[in-house]
Amino acid sequence: MSNRTAAPPRLPLRALLPLALAAFVTVLTEALPAGVLPAMSAGLGVGESATGQLVTVYAVGTAVSAIPLVTATAAWRRKRLLLTSMAGFAVANTITAVSAAYPLTLVARFVAGIAAGVVWALLAGYARRLVPAHLAGRAVAVVMAGLPVALSTGIPAGTFLGHLAGWRAAFWAVTALAVLLVAAIVVFVPDQPGAPAGRLEPRAALRRPGVPAVLVTTLVFVLAQTVFYTYVATYLGEVGLGDSVDVVLLVYGVASLVGIWYVGAHVDRRLRGLTVAGTVLVAVAAAALAVPTDSHVLVYAAITLWGLGWGGIPALLQTAVADAAGDEADSAQAMLVTLWNVAMAGGGALGGLLLDAAGARSFPWAMLVLLVPVLAVVLTSRGFPRPVR
Repeated sequence: MSNRTAAPPRLPLRALLPLALAAFVTVLTEALPAGVLPAMSAGLGVGESATGQLVTVYAVGTAVSAIPLVTATAAWRRKRLLLTSMAGFAVANTITAVSAAYPLTLVARFVAGIAAGVVWALLAGYARRLVPAHLAGRAVAVVMAGLPVALSTGIPAGTFLGHLAGWRAAFWAVTALAVLLVAAIVVFVPDQPGAPAGRLEPRAALRRPGVPAVLVTTLVFVLAQTVFYTYVATYLGEVGLGDSVDVVLLVYGVASLVGIWYVGAHVDRRLRGLTVAGTVLVAVAAAALAVPTDSHVLVYAAITLWGLGWGGIPALLQTAVADAAGDEADSAQAMLVTLWNVAMAGGGALGGLLLDAAGARSFPWAMLVLLVPVLAVVLTSRGFPRPVR
């Protein structure tokens, strides 16, 4: 027997969990205004539609900052860059918590979006550098678990706190969490060097085989996801579940956690198969939700499939683009973050047009149509390689 089967290396969870918490804080900061929208609107003295733009301006900040800031800070030590970004979240959420002026709140949200652009471009590469190559995908999956946890538990908890103690208390809580996270990063996360050349070349990353295909897949998949997810409450109202949105989203969040757990266990060996499976599950869910029905059981089953399929997709796309880009992974991650947020903004806009033109029941059809080219690219592209023995 070979000794290669003995004492396999373990994931450094004490270092990876603070990175997962950074993803958690990023998503929580982005979506919290939606959970406390009416009270925040009243507190700032503006309409609810204007308050909703606090989410949009965050996404814009992320989209416009990721590539230039990651390029400008390429030579920075990774820990210094992560700590600076977390401090940015603390400052931005503090300003949001105390501001009574809508323009100042907009600026604070834009700053938070800039910090998020750096964090999202940084996390996957940071996680991969903390583990051996054969555990890289699993490490990314652990870190990306912060996203579905924030959606399934963080945002409902923040919304509850906002209703209980006021919307400002919810943002103060996120500030406190960011400060605690800074301490955890200082203590538990090892430092990593920046790019040796002191700069990144996005165009060099685009020349790597497979990278453009992964970026296109990201753009279209996230667009499909956002078109429906942004207006899922409106759709649920159409099918008679308008009073159960919180329960439906909890089911979705739990299913997402199961999906990312499974992906984390197998991503380093089955990248293409898992991406195909995730795409097919989301497509099947969309097809089920597109069928006119009054069956709440069918809706819950489809939402479960949707969560299972989508839960691991962020980790799979981050792993795919990093594998394809090689030593240009940081540039590729920055482009992925930019396209991700462009797709989120575009999905919200496209969903609004569909709602006005065809109603809420058009959302699953739109998702299904967009997933067809996604599946074609995943099945044929070098960016999603077949497993090699």
